[in-house]
Amino acid sequence: MNNIKLIATALAALIATSCSPTKSNEVQTDTVRTIVVADTLATTQHEAMERVGFVRIGDVVPDAILEIRYYTTYNFVGSRIDGYQRPEAWLTRQAADSLRAVSDELKSMGYRLKIFDAYRPQRAVDHFVRWSHNTDTAMKAYFYPDLQKSELFEQDYVATRSGHSRGSTVDLTLLDMASGREVDMGGTFDHLGPESHPDYRSGLTNEQYANRQLLRTVMLRHGFRPLYSEWWHFTLRNEPYPDTYFDIPII
Repeated sequence: MNNIKLIATALAALIATSCSPTKSNEVQTDTVRTIVVADTLATTQHEAMERVGFVRIGDVVPDAILEIRYYTTYNFVGSRIDGYQRPEAWLTRQAADSLRAVSDELKSMGYRLKIFDAYRPQRAVDHFVRWSHNTDTAMKAYFYPDLQKSELFEQDYVATRSGHSRGSTVDLTLLDMASGREVDMGGTFDHLGPESHPDYRSGLTNEQYANRQLLRTVMLRHGFRPLYSEWWHFTLRNEPYPDTYFDIPII
C-alpha cells in the first residue's frame, strides 16, 4: 500500500455507506491517498471530520482567537481559498489536546493563542499550485516582495502537498492579554522569505527574537515540531495520520 495508512480505505467505505446523499471518493497516487468528501452538506462534512477524529479548535481551546486568513482575501493569493467556506479551525484530537496544554501554559504567562490556519483541505493546496502557475502578483508587495513567483516552489513555500492536510499542523502567533494586541514577532504571518525563518536574526530586535523563541519553546515542550522556514508553523510530532491527506471542505 506504499506505506499509506489503511484508515484511508476504511474511512472512504464508512463515509460512502453512512453519509448519503452526499458523495465521497478516494484518490490515490504513487505517494499519497487523499480522502475526498463532496461539499454539499455541512452536516456530512462535520460527520466526516468527527469520524477521523478531527475537532474544532474552539471546542478544545476556548481561549484561542481565530483569524482564518484563507477564508478571507488577505493572503498571498489575494482571494478566498478553495475549501474554506467557513472561518473555522479543525485539528486532530491529539493535536488539539496538545495545543490546549500550550494555551494553558501561555495563558499563565499572560498570552493567548491566535490561530491563522490549521487543517487545510487538499483542494486548498491545489488552489495554491494553480495560482503559482498564473501571472497574478497582486499580493506580491505584501507577502513575497523579494521573491519571484517561480521561486516559491523552489524554496518550498508552495508545494503540491501540505502537512496541514494531514490535520495536525497549526499556524499561530501570540496575543498579549494586557494590550489585546499581537506580540511583535518581527514579521507577519505568511510573509514568504528568509525573514520568516525562526532563527533569523538580522534586523530583529532582541525582544522580537525572544518572542519567536517563546512560542517555539512552549510548542516544542508540548509535542510539536517546528518548520525551518516559518516561525508560526508547527506540526504534532506524533501525528496520527503521517501519510494521509484529507480533502474534506470546511463548510
